[in-house]
Amino acid sequence: MDNRPILFIDSGIGGLPYCRDFIAKNPQEEVCYLADRQNFPYGPRGKDELSSILISLMEKLLITINPKIIVLACNTATVSALEPLRQHFPKIPFVGTVPAIKPAASASKTGKVGVLGTARTIEDPYNQNLAKDCENDGINHFEISGIAAPELVEFVEQRFDKADQKEKTEIVKKYIELFSAQGADTLVLGCTHFLYLLEEFQREASPSIKVFDSLEGVTKRIEYLLDEKDGQLRAETDFQPVPWLLLTGAEPADSSWQNRSSELGFALCMLDTL
Repeated sequence: MDNRPILFIDSGIGGLPYCRDFIAKNPQEEVCYLADRQNFPYGPRGKDELSSILISLMEKLLITINPKIIVLACNTATVSALEPLRQHFPKIPFVGTVPAIKPAASASKTGKVGVLGTARTIEDPYNQNLAKDCENDGINHFEISGIAAPELVEFVEQRFDKADQKEKTEIVKKYIELFSAQGADTLVLGCTHFLYLLEEFQREASPSIKVFDSLEGVTKRIEYLLDEKDGQLRAETDFQPVPWLLLTGAEPADSSWQNRSSELGFALCMLDTL
């Protein structure tokens, strides 16, 4: 049995829904969530730059946190740095967060699959590789239409907690209209931040467009790794550990981070103090 923590990483709050989903289904596991404020946002960064940032960060985390599994709870980080990280740290299991293109393509009747993400995610060849995987599995005659929405990431980070329902709905509606005009009948939320607006996307897209995300798939992948080799990586505890919310950067945690950690039941800590 292994009581080391599972580490989730994103540049901000985007990966928290993935972290919370895993905790709800695996309460005995110790979990740390790292918000990399120092390098926020990941979206506009080049592939090599982001890989370098994450490799450097990981070298520190392996000493301070010593995780048994690392989850890149960010689509941009995954398409940019998952393979370099696996090559650089071959003994650590990494779980990526990739757009749910396969189930969306399988469900599409028009053959038009919309993908909403950051510029880095939309432009990366990773999506085309996912499309090829779909074709290899017999899912043919579809095309991907990608739209980058960096302002939506900023909205979730800066405005979501303050915005009323009307504002949340309006910012979602314009993207639904763009994909509708392109004939898409399935929409993939290709950025973890967009999960905060999942209800709005589902409501505004229904019934003409079905919305897909990778939340369940990520949790199942982590559980698969935990259960390998007769569950050697599974924790053995008699209590539910308190999850940690860690922040990078020299600035103290402001009230928004303090309030968020309190609401979620996470212990808040600056990475440099560990």
